[in-house]
Amino acid sequence: MVKTNSNFVELGISLPKAKMINTNSTNNYYYDFSKLDARHLLILFICAHCPFVKHLEKAISDFTEEFENGVQTIAVSSNDILNYPDDAPGKLRLQAKINNWNFPYLYDEDQNFAKDLKAACTPDFYLFSNLGNNNFSLFYHGQFDESRPSNEIPVTGKDLRLAVNALVSDCKSPPNQRPSLGCNIKW
Repeated sequence: MVKTNSNFVELGISLPKAKMINTNSTNNYYYDFSKLDARHLLILFICAHCPFVKHLEKAISDFTEEFENGVQTIAVSSNDILNYPDDAPGKLRLQAKINNWNFPYLYDEDQNFAKDLKAACTPDFYLFSNLGNNNFSLFYHGQFDESRPSNEIPVTGKDLRLAVNALVSDCKSPPNQRPSLGCNIKW
């Protein structure tokens, strides 16, 4: 495990178009972003084996359920499964089942989606504002909160919660967007 901070990403960038395998479906069908609805969008770069992600799994479940009326969620795993088979689609599906995640959990097989968004670690959080007509603009990119597996700080989702509340209240992006910290994406 290599501790890695998320990269700086310019706010206001558009959501890249993508079509990836939805591991959280019964037949691994491809999920196309044209299926997004009118809500805002939260993209989670996560995986099945990362201790930083495992530390947040319950909080992710609670958070996505709390905000599901205003924010749709998509999880993405971009790790190389040849060298990290614990992140293969079947393992992602099991992780989603254990955590009652009903949102799409996509496998970024060619890693292009992660590269397009400059994703660097798991977990990494991207909150997009829906401007209408399936046009999404990056509103927040950063950490869930300051809790880490080894620091004894309770998991609250404070940073991401502030961003979502600002977004749904039509306020400006939070000024202090702190990078996420986690395991590096396995290229």
